[in-house]
Amino acid sequence: QVQLVESGGGLVQAGGSLRLSCAVSVRTFSTYGMGWVSQAPGREREFVAAISWTGGATYYADSVKGRFTISRENGKRTVYLQMNSLTPEDTAVYYCAADYAGGAKDPSAYRYWGQGTQVTVSS
Repeated sequence: QVQLVESGGGLVQAGGSLRLSCAVSVRTFSTYGMGWVSQAPGREREFVAAISWTGGATYYADSVKGRFTISRENGKRTVYLQMNSLTPEDTAVYYCAADYAGGAKDPSAYRYWGQGTQVTVSS
């Protein structure tokens, strides 16, 4: 069974930073493409960022390009999302997702999901 556990969310002022982590409990983690997906109240889940299984390719939503950085440490079975220059519009629950099949930017392409971590940005 694949388990994903996010951490690092919280309350931050606009302009601040947070670093989300996602620990994955599967030996084959290094073969999984990984992603982060957000969901704000009343909205559908939206793609935020993804990283290929090698880490050689990264993908970002236009709204976070230049502000967020996704990375991974296969030895620690962990993926990260560094979030800088946060704005109130970034407020959402952020989900870690694993093993996208073909569509890194499509939330429905991911097989496994964490429970999510709340990020709240105050103005």
